[in-house]
Amino acid sequence: MPSPPDMQSAAKVFFSSAHFAVAGASSNPGKFGHRIFDWYLQRALPAVPLNPTCSTVTVRRKGYQTVHSPTSLQDPQETGLSVITPPPVTAKLLAEAKEAGVRAVWLQPGSFTDKELDYALREFPGAAVGGLSEGTVGGEGWCVLVDGGAAMKAAGRQERL
Repeated sequence: MPSPPDMQSAAKVFFSSAHFAVAGASSNPGKFGHRIFDWYLQRALPAVPLNPTCSTVTVRRKGYQTVHSPTSLQDPQETGLSVITPPPVTAKLLAEAKEAGVRAVWLQPGSFTDKELDYALREFPGAAVGGLSEGTVGGEGWCVLVDGGAAMKAAGRQERL
């Protein structure tokens, strides 16, 4: 039986990425894709919205040009991908991210079933965050909004608010 994944180490690897992409980013402030993309922006992290259905995402009255898939990322090997999409979309995104060479993924609560989480853990060994493994302080599972600050600190990044 394989040992359980070390999510704290994976979160540290994730935040060691040079760039970030937020799959499911949205202009709608009521959606988690908006809140999470804004979280990256507030911390001055180099983040791009990933959304195939629109050309820009607006946060705090500023528009950000989207990329349409992980294969469109400028430097996928140095990118951590936050995923805030329904599980069937997540499955496709993870396959595209793997093909593009994305270095790490963070699956937000609600974005996956066991199938997508197992795929991420297998295909992004030591660099996939998700689920309810030890270490998260959130009751819903590993979430950038809840666990991101501590993971950034562990990765040696300053949180600039």
